Amino acid sequence: MLKEIQILLCFFFLFVFAFLYELSLQSGCIFSCMPLSKRFLTQEYIMRHSRSLIFVETTDRLEPHPLVSCSVESAARIYYDRPVAFFMKGLNSNTWLDSNSTYAAFSLLSAMKNVFIFPLEMETLFQETPLFEWYHQVNITQERHWVHISSDASRLALIWKYGGIYMDTDVISIRPIPVTNFLAAQESQFSSNGIFGFPQHHWFIWDCMEDFVRNYNGDIWGHQGPFLMTRRLRLLCTLTSFDDIEDQSCHNISFLHPQRFYPISYPEWRKYYEVPETNPDFNDSYALHLWNFMNKEHRTVVAGSNTLVENLYKAYCPTTYKDLIQSTEGSGYMQQNKTE
Repeated sequence: MLKEIQILLCFFFLFVFAFLYELSLQSGCIFSCMPLSKRFLTQEYIMRHSRSLIFVETTDRLEPHPLVSCSVESAARIYYDRPVAFFMKGLNSNTWLDSNSTYAAFSLLSAMKNVFIFPLEMETLFQETPLFEWYHQVNITQERHWVHISSDASRLALIWKYGGIYMDTDVISIRPIPVTNFLAAQESQFSSNGIFGFPQHHWFIWDCMEDFVRNYNGDIWGHQGPFLMTRRLRLLCTLTSFDDIEDQSCHNISFLHPQRFYPISYPEWRKYYEVPETNPDFNDSYALHLWNFMNKEHRTVVAGSNTLVENLYKAYCPTTYKDLIQSTEGSGYMQQNKTE
């Protein structure tokens, strides 16, 4: 009898949490108005409204780099009323790490009310998409760029399945993106795949997944990433050079000006790690891509350096700055992250 009562109570509390969560969605405050037990909220339930911010980690790393932590934290702060989902390949369905984790960045992010950390299970994710058969045929051991290719595939499948906004883990959010269906121009007539947003089951994402498989070439870096997005967009639209800071639009898809996310272009990526003569205002930007792939020198944020990136951390991910930069300056944690 006692066991039956316990089971009934579990279902009752689950119903109450779900009911309160639904009310919070309708009231607009979602995560800031009430405490939620994340254990009672499933991945499907959290992400079913096409409003999530989505990040992906396709290595087995369980301790997010400070830049990754800053990216997720800044999104959680800017989009405080939306769920921020961080999918990590190093986790599995039997792993539960929370705000008491020994991993400092993991603990920091888990403590944020609207951040949810889930296992990235590609076998399940790719089901019922064009990527499933490809995933079973590809020889991972022969792929030179597998971490990037699997990330390119995962972000498409996640946006197809759930909708929302995908962001790379080296993107710092500074203000909300005001559109839903969008691609980000890295430069004139060339699209990034580091930031994009679409509702659930949007035809453009399905077309991208079909193109991914049909024209797969793992030897060319970016062929399934920005080059894929660009070729799909060019099939739909006549791309022209941008006028001033105006965005473009075609087939109800906004093609956002490079200033929105790439005000500092990739050849100039070091500017983020230098002390600027005058601080840029980034008034035309929604987020900043820090080009971490270019950072072969492993430049990091240094407390007290007054570099542009340090000031961005202070402004948009202050908890990451305090816990992972200031309090660990010169420690083994920072030295470890400099060498990875």
